[in-house]
This record gives sequence, C-alpha cells and structure tokens, in this order.
Amino acid sequence: MELIHRNLLIGIHDALNETFFEKNKYADKVIERLLKANKKWGSHDRAVVSEIFYDIIRWKKRLEYYIGEGAKPANIYKMILAYLIWSKTHYKKFDEFDGIKTADILKKLAKNKFPTKAIEHSIPDWLAEILEKELGENWEKEMLALNEQAPTVLRANTLKTSVKELISKLKDENINSFSVKNHPDAVQLEEKKNVFLSAAFKNGWFEVQDASSQKIGEFLDVKEGMRVVDACAGAGGKTLHLAALMKNKGQIIALDIFEWKLAELKRRAKRADAHNIETRLISDNKIIKRLHEKADRLLIDAPCSGLGVLKRNPDSKWKIDENFIERIRTEQQQILQDYSKILKKGGKMVYATCSVLPSENEKQIELFLKNNADFKLIKEKKILPSEGFDGFYMAMLERKI
Repeated sequence: MELIHRNLLIGIHDALNETFFEKNKYADKVIERLLKANKKWGSHDRAVVSEIFYDIIRWKKRLEYYIGEGAKPANIYKMILAYLIWSKTHYKKFDEFDGIKTADILKKLAKNKFPTKAIEHSIPDWLAEILEKELGENWEKEMLALNEQAPTVLRANTLKTSVKELISKLKDENINSFSVKNHPDAVQLEEKKNVFLSAAFKNGWFEVQDASSQKIGEFLDVKEGMRVVDACAGAGGKTLHLAALMKNKGQIIALDIFEWKLAELKRRAKRADAHNIETRLISDNKIIKRLHEKADRLLIDAPCSGLGVLKRNPDSKWKIDENFIERIRTEQQQILQDYSKILKKGGKMVYATCSVLPSENEKQIELFLKNNADFKLIKEKKILPSEGFDGFYMAMLERKI
C-alpha cells in the first residue's frame, strides 16, 4: 500500500477540476503547468501525480459508477477516493468520506460487473453506440487497447543521428530505450521519463512521435528534390519527418490556419537542422489557389475526432460530442475537395487521420473518388490501437495524367 502526500492530492484535484470543468483546458497542458509550478516535487512524486491524474480522466465514468454519481457532474474528491480504493493507494485509512462508504465501493469492485458497456469502458453512452455501429464486434477490443497507457516513442532525427546512436546517447543520460520492429526510425522508452530535459533532445537528435504516426511519412513515398506540401502541418511533427526522409533536399511547404503552430514548427525545425521547410499561413483561399497543381506529393493530415489516440489524450472523449463528429466529417470533405487541387497531374497525395471511425476514413475516400474522377486510389492502410500503438488511417491517391 503506497502513501500519497496530501499536497500531491490537492494538486491532482485542482488539475482535474481545471480539465473537466474549464473550457479549452486540455490534460497535457494542465499537467505540464502543474508540474512546472511544483518544482520541489521529486521524480517519483511527479510520476505518481501524472499517473493518478491520467488514470482518473481515463476511468471517469467507471469511478462515478463506484461512487453512485453517474448522472451528476464529476465530484473530484469523491472520484479520487474511489480511485485510491480501486488502486489500493491510500494516504490515510477511511471508512466513510462525505457520505460515501468505503464498503459500498469495495462491493462494486468485488462484483466487477457493470450495468452498461459505456461504464465498463468508461466512455460516453453516445460514443459506445457509434463505436459499436462503425466497428462492429471488434469495438470492445479496440476500447480495451485505447484505455491502456500509451508508450513513449521517439523518432530518431536521421539528419543528425541514427537509431543505434540515439539509444546509446540516451543510455548515457540514464534513459533506457530500444528500437521498434518494422519502424525504422522509432525508439521506445522502457519507462516514462522527461526526455525534454535531455541533452539529446536539446541537440535535436529526436522528436517525440508515436510509432503509428511515423508510418505516415513513409507512406507518402517522398524523394529527394521533390516539392512536397503538408497541407495541415500543425506544429510540424510529420513535416520534420518528411524533411529527414528527403535529406533536406527539395522543398516542403508547410501550411496551417494557426500562426502559433507554424511558429512552433519553425522553432522545432531549427533545432532539428531541417532546412528545406517553408511555412505559409492559410489566411485566405488565395494561398491555396497559388499552389494549384504545384506539388509532387501532398499530405492531408486532416482534423479528426482523435479517437485513435485516446491512449495519450483520454480527456478528449469527454470534450467531444456527436455534433463535433458530424462537423469534423463535413470539414474533412471540404479540405479533401479544396486541397487536392494542389497536386500535380501524376502526383500522389496521402489523406490521413488519427481516428478509428470508417466514416472519417474509408467512407471519406469513397465519397471523394465518387466526386473526383481524375483521382484513383493506390493503396490504403489502417493501424488499430490493439496492434500496440496509436490508431491511424492513411490512403494514397494519385491524380491521373
């Protein structure tokens, strides 16, 4: 039985309260701020705080069931109590807390049966229905995987180092890691560590990027000297991978609608020594029109529900709803239609999402091909969360000559 200090629990409570009840507050940024504000916490305390924080977010619906408040807004203290009993982690003994009897929770834990699948897998009712409808009998297998903790995977920056050299360098800094089969640039940590403090990170030897995400850069099949457009570049994780695959030769035009994301991309590119990237803000339609039929390769890493990456972003299942899914599908259709014109005749593009829903993936490609006879499907790939890493979909299309 592990003892948890009271000040750690207060920190966890405040962070959960911010994540659950404040708009546009996301778990990764909330926990980052909490840990920065408490520099005196040791590495063990920081690890415990992060683990409890994310576990409670992940299992929110089940914890509400244990305390008998499934239909009410989350009571953070009571959820923490239920979690401490469930995980056998106590900072003091208690028989009753704010009307909640420990014995009642223990009875439900002993039964290990749940009134609904949504409670068992700790997801909103509407999401359980959508997953069952779209994934069929496999949906529970994928939800089991999505409720696991995500491993930390790095992408070795081959502009500066190799996988073997990176593993050795990290070991010198007491960070143990290993290569990942069938992922040529991937390095997985044996246990979670704050790699951003390492000299290897500061020197631009790696980026944190899930192994499935790394497959997209490979899938695009870029060559040195090509003109490549990354149409939804964001902060540039995949853009930087493309620069490494192209060995800094040719041109990558990174587009996004958010200037702050492109600023972050520039900062990361400088650290990585990626010199062939040009950023352009999509301030109006003219930016896209000027690029019509200019790209040898086009990457559309489309906005999506993010349901393939719940391992690392468990709070997103509580922040989205059915209307959001519907809106994002419409946005995906529009982006495919508008941005595909950037591709040269004979060029190839990849449409990718980090969603597991066919309605955001295969169905979008089917609809696009139905409305655009000058494109053909070359290949597609689906990576499911049950395979070990994040869930992704990618489809390569060619613009006919």
